[in-house]
Parts: sequence; C-alpha cells; structure tokens
Amino acid sequence: MLRVAALSKRFGETQALEDVDLEVRPGEIHALIGPNGSGKSTLIKILAGYHHAEPGAVAELDGEPFDLGQVTASRHDRLRFVHQELGLVGELSAVDNLALSHGFARTALGNIRWPEMERRTTALVERFGLGIDVRRPLSAATPVQRAVVAIAAALQGWEGRRGVLVLDEPTAVLPPGEVARLFDIVREVRDAGASVLYVSHRMDEIFALADRVTVIRGGRRIATRAVADLTPRSLAALMAGEEMATDHRPAARSAATGAVLEVRDLWAGPLRGIGFDLAEGERLGITGLVGSGHEIVPYAVCGAHAGRVSGRLRLPQRAERWTDARDAGGLGLPLVPADRAGEGVIGDFSVGENLTLPLLHRLRARGGRLHRRRESSLAEDWIQRVGVRTAGRGARITTLSGGNQQKVVMARCLAQSPPVLALCEPTAGVDIATRLQLYDLIQRQTEEGMGVIVSSSDTQDLLTLCTRVLVVRDGRIVRELGGREITEPALVHAMEGTD
Repeated sequence: MLRVAALSKRFGETQALEDVDLEVRPGEIHALIGPNGSGKSTLIKILAGYHHAEPGAVAELDGEPFDLGQVTASRHDRLRFVHQELGLVGELSAVDNLALSHGFARTALGNIRWPEMERRTTALVERFGLGIDVRRPLSAATPVQRAVVAIAAALQGWEGRRGVLVLDEPTAVLPPGEVARLFDIVREVRDAGASVLYVSHRMDEIFALADRVTVIRGGRRIATRAVADLTPRSLAALMAGEEMATDHRPAARSAATGAVLEVRDLWAGPLRGIGFDLAEGERLGITGLVGSGHEIVPYAVCGAHAGRVSGRLRLPQRAERWTDARDAGGLGLPLVPADRAGEGVIGDFSVGENLTLPLLHRLRARGGRLHRRRESSLAEDWIQRVGVRTAGRGARITTLSGGNQQKVVMARCLAQSPPVLALCEPTAGVDIATRLQLYDLIQRQTEEGMGVIVSSSDTQDLLTLCTRVLVVRDGRIVRELGGREITEPALVHAMEGTD
C-alpha cells in the first residue's frame, strides 16, 4: 500500500535519514519505532509533504508513484496523519479545527450550518467516550482532549477507503481506558480496508496492536520484523543496539523521615477537598481517569492552576505557617508540565536559555547585568548531569528530540534545588531508553531527600517509579496503594470504580 525506498534527509551537517526503506502492506498495522532522534518524525513529515526528501528517493501509494515533499489532493485523501504536535489551532473550537481539513457544511446560499457541524463533530469525538464542549477553543481543553480532536479530524470520512493512516505517538497523553478505545478504532480502520503506520515509543502498544515493526536508529533502517517473532527484550536490543533490561524498577526508599509537603482541603477544578502528605524521599503517584482531577494536582500545588483554587499547603521543614493555596506560587515549587511543547519550553530560545530561565536572579553581575560566563557554566553542568543530547547549549530547543527537551525541563526544575518536584505525565512521548534515564534521574533525587509527586495516566510510570499511589475518582481520593499493592489490575480497578 505504501512503499518508500532510498529516503535520505540532511539538515545542515546533520544526517537525519540515510537510505531508509519502508513498506506497509495492505490491511496491516505497521509499527515504526526507534530511540529519540532516530529520524521517525522526520520520515513522517516527509511523507506529509512538510519536508522535501534528498534526490534519489522514490515512493508509491497503492502502486501509484508520488513525489516525496509534495502535497496533492489525492494524497491528502488517501494518506492521512495525526502528528506528534497534533497540528491544531488552539484559538479555534473542535468544530472549526475539524472543518479546516474537510470543510464546512453549508446551505444552498453558502451559509454555514452550525447545528449540523456541531452534531458531526460531537459524533466523531464521542467515539472515544470523552466529554468535550466542541464549541470551546481548544486552548481551554486538556492535552487528552486535544489529542482526541486531532485523531477524530484524521478519521473524518475515512470509512471504507483504501489508503494509509499515519499515527505519530497518538497515545502519548492517553490513560489506559482511552488507549483501549483508540486501539479499537485503529483496528476498525484496518478492518475497513486501510493500512496503519503506527509510530510509538511504547513496546506494550507494539505487541498489542502491530502486525510488523520497522526499527530505525541513527537515521537508518535497522530491521523490519513480524511482531510475532519478537520479544520485548529482542525489540529493545534492536532499538538500543545492545541488550537492555525492560523490567526496570528502582528500589523503594527504605524509610521516610518526615513530611516535606502537607496538603489540606484542596479544591481546584473537579478536585473536591483532597489532602495528603508527601514524605521526604517519597515518590508519590497520583492517577485516575480523564476528568477525575488527578492531572490538576501538580498544577494546584505549584500555583500554576489557571482556575479557582482553595485549600492550604505547608512545607514543614521551611515554615510552621500554612500557605493559602491561592498563594502556592510563592512556595517556589517547580513543575514539569504535561504539555511540553505548549507549557514546558520556549521554542525561540536556546537549550541554555530554556534551562536557566528561572535562575536569572542568581546569575546577576554588577549593575544587574546577566553574568554570561556563570550562565553558560550552569547550563553546561546540567546538560551533562541529565545527559541532554544536543549540538550545544546555544542550539534552539526545537532542534532536540522530545525526550531531550523533557530532560531540559527536568534540569531546569532540579537546578532550583527544590524540596518537592511535581511531575505531570513525565514520560509522555519519550522512547524506552530515555524513559529509563528519567526514572533513574528521579530516583537519584529522592535518594537525596527530595519528595516527588508523579501525576500520570501511564501505568508503567506508576508501577516503575512510585512507592505509594493515590487514586482519584470524581475529584476525591478513593484508594491508596503502597508497595506490593501497586499492580496494574489494582490501579485499573480503582480508577474504573470496580475494585
């Protein structure tokens, strides 16, 4: 259905892709996997016509040749994409975003039939069982809701068509229940006669969904294999170029020595007066279904929640007095946000500038000017500490892979030496190797006494990282799991309310 051969792409001195071959058969779900920076997203953007391929590359769609780097109406209808960056306009509603690619329903006089557009959009997003006001701007939606809108936009009018649906990290911020619904829809698309090219960092998704998998590393195709012939260990070895463990689990801290954060009667969004203590050196997981409120906890604790908030917080080792939750920002607790591109990095800034931004008050020279040498030294130190792969601190942050951007955000928070670090979806959109590096980094911080809050819809994060997990349902904490109690069935049952 889709064949690409001798595909190469160079950006300046960087060889992003080199002689890559890819073949997607009719009616198959073909996975594309590789480490961050391996060239996966570049390949997808060339297929979409965003980048031009180097001379010599050839491509066919259902036996018909097409030019890589060119967009035509026929290709647009038979080769569809959900990009990692989603490609949505935040100022517009879900209705408008879907209409941008497939047009508005109009009357004979050319007027837009708004009720029909709203019904059509609502029907598309309801396939995922996710409640969303399709008339509100997507800037007010959660990352999960925006992902669903992007997938729905790509599936408009797809039924019964031959072609290829390309999904680039579609489940990066989706909880288990939503992932299962997405898988059902992907299989429906395949069963209707289409093929699917599925890009993911999550090996469990590859084994649950794909028929075959192509591994690329360093811009080259390493192998294409039937998934049935692979194991998680053998696939990880193809990705990393060496044997690597896939059952990584840091040891739990043996004993907590006192609370570093106390939260009482916290109300924010759907949260209904929750409270908890975070112990020194503890990795506390907070999870729940979409809309339960678990994803708001890190924002509220760090004073970054945009809506109304009430409650009390205290850092016992710093002060005896309680802080009103409305003034939580004054506690100076850093946040690793869920939406890395929209909330975590400034695209026009360099790696070093993104890293040192909240520390400029420490880097002043005489006269209030920025001490450039100290800034450079600080940036270089943390780039080395967290293992950021970059051409240098002066490189634009957008030249880095998603995993390396996440390391920069983590470094920016850790450089502030906080007693508490709040993480929201910390491993969304990163590959296996980077995920393990982030796990190790978080573990090292807790060994030094830092308390860590991990709000995640990814059960692997919770199973691997957390020594205790709070499950939120309908805005309230309904279950606390610790130690051996933290299992995937226990988490899912608690989130769904079937425990």
